[in-house]
Amino acid sequence: MKRLMLFAALSAVLVAAGCQNQQTSQNQDTNENKTAQKQTDNQQAEQVKEEDTAADETAEAKPDQHQEEAEDVVGTIEKPVTVDNPDSIEVVVNKTRKFPDGWEPKDLVEPDVPFYFSEHLEKRKMRKEAAEALEELFDASQEDGMELVAASGYRSEARQKEIYENNVATQGQEETDKVSSRPGRSEHQTGLAIDLTSAEMALALEETFIDTDEGEWLAEHAHEYGYIIRYPEGKSDITGYSYEPWHIRYVGKDLAKQIYEEGTTLEEHFQMESDLKS
Repeated sequence: MKRLMLFAALSAVLVAAGCQNQQTSQNQDTNENKTAQKQTDNQQAEQVKEEDTAADETAEAKPDQHQEEAEDVVGTIEKPVTVDNPDSIEVVVNKTRKFPDGWEPKDLVEPDVPFYFSEHLEKRKMRKEAAEALEELFDASQEDGMELVAASGYRSEARQKEIYENNVATQGQEETDKVSSRPGRSEHQTGLAIDLTSAEMALALEETFIDTDEGEWLAEHAHEYGYIIRYPEGKSDITGYSYEPWHIRYVGKDLAKQIYEEGTTLEEHFQMESDLKS
């Protein structure tokens, strides 16, 4: 009888111990799961934090698409660098930056705006996006009572060569380089630039255009349609060219607004260095 009682008591103790061990094991598993989940949550939170920090640093330090090239390559007049983004509406060509040999835009069209000539010459053309923006600009200017007239848009490398060599022959190279681009380096070759004038100017392209109502209107409103005054007054040491209030260049509304508000040039906006010496 005592053996039976002892056995029963021992069984009870073992059962209790087993239950306790099971509960302890469950508690340990639960704690381990909680610890593992907490570690996972912390890792995920840290990863999100790192990603946010990286994104913030990227946003703060993100350069313009031309920045790397601007820092690494400086061209000269005699040894210009060749741009690697000729199709971009933000491409920068100037005295020290040229197009790849033979490059020409593929989407040229004639904008529906008044030109001072009726012939369908190549200089009536522009790239499609720029042409559509120019039509909007002209519509707005006419609503404000302006009478702008288009003078010269796209210009091929071959045509620029003719113009440049003729100017050199009549004016000399030094004077020509102040106002005329060498072949392969003309803004007009982008298909994104155009010269505008007015009847008041007798269709001439001169600095006094800024003194006309049309010239003032263009300076104040061109950016609203994605255009900038490409060669502003007082910036010839940066752009390489004399002041041309009639020469506008399409860069898109966002960039045009930035440059207008900054009062800068394309070169300054993209922090480009160049050597305008030969």
